[in-house]
Amino acid sequence: MFRWTVRTYGWRILPLTEEIGSRAISYVEEYALSHGMRMGDALVAASAVVSGLGLLTGNVRHYRFLPGLALERYDPAGRSV
Repeated sequence: MFRWTVRTYGWRILPLTEEIGSRAISYVEEYALSHGMRMGDALVAASAVVSGLGLLTGNVRHYRFLPGLALERYDPAGRSV
């Protein structure tokens, strides 16, 4: 199902690089206590920032405090946001 979704929507799977990992660690160190940043979300955000891509997410509150991250809200039900 996941591979089908990736192909259908033309999404890319980004490799985990040292730069992404390093930035993710920095995010956790800086935002874990103040915003509850966890490694999974940090890796997703770092992947977008390092790759120069925006992030489409249903959990904007998990990321809105990160500088340099272009966010777009996703609503799977298609409701206006």
